[in-house]
Amino acid sequence: MDTSASIYIAGHTGLIGSAMVRKLRSTGYDNLVLARHDELELTDNLAVERFFAEHSPEYVVLAAGRVGGIVENKIYPADFVNINLAIQLNVLRVAQRTGVKRLVLFASSCMYPRECPQPMAETALLSGHPEPTSMAYAISKLAGLQMCMAYNQQYGSQRFIPAIPNSAFGPNDNFDPESGHVLSALIRRFHAAKKTGTPSVTLWGSGEPRREFIHADDIADATLFLLREDVSNLELPLNLGTGIDFSIRELAERIAEIVSYTGTIEWDRTKPDGAPRKLLDSSRIKNFGWQPRIDFDRGLRETYQWYVENIVSKQNRI
Repeated sequence: MDTSASIYIAGHTGLIGSAMVRKLRSTGYDNLVLARHDELELTDNLAVERFFAEHSPEYVVLAAGRVGGIVENKIYPADFVNINLAIQLNVLRVAQRTGVKRLVLFASSCMYPRECPQPMAETALLSGHPEPTSMAYAISKLAGLQMCMAYNQQYGSQRFIPAIPNSAFGPNDNFDPESGHVLSALIRRFHAAKKTGTPSVTLWGSGEPRREFIHADDIADATLFLLREDVSNLELPLNLGTGIDFSIRELAERIAEIVSYTGTIEWDRTKPDGAPRKLLDSSRIKNFGWQPRIDFDRGLRETYQWYVENIVSKQNRI
């Protein structure tokens, strides 16, 4: 991939998309095609057609979509299905028609069966039912993955690469306690509890489920690797993980320590836990030559620092 290549990053202001922008620019790729949501509605097929006709991107990173935690998945399942299906259908269809050289689509570890052998290999997809609390999102991402595979099969090329990152974190994450994922939501809750002197924080579930986390910059690094390398013989799809997981209880304790929250942590076992464990088997891409680089504790501390400098400081100025 030439450094002058035109690269469209859909969702460039989000967690993974912004990491992709940083990675590309730091490695000499400056011909980036970017559009905010108010500039391009990806669920509008005609708008997507016009955008591709105007900008003619050679490569596409599809990091746009409707995402959220357990609460939002429960309240807005129709939105998760409609928005993600429409974005994937529109972008992949136009990318195929306009001859995009390669496209990376991000699926989700939520697609795996709730009860799944650990670590979860790509061959386990569709071998059982996903976790009910994220079913709508999981089905929409499964559809996007299958779209990639179907285009590759029908047109005899390996241009559409579906990647399955585990729980991502880092700068530009969603830190809302209702709509954010567990790691970023916990950062905000513990920081707020520290500032207000709240003696205890009550968290959903038992704290026993285990989760794997991967820094968004590692996902961006893997994505650039997949855009550059000859992937014609690489088996798809591809898990993107670190191979290390933590219980939610361990995660909460680590975040409380980093935030310097000294109160107690309580668990509301009447609330859902979600899937008992989600650890990916990432041997396919690791055997192909890619490895994650960012230490979890360092990434966690830097993410909290980013939150304080960019979210908290902005709130204090208002």
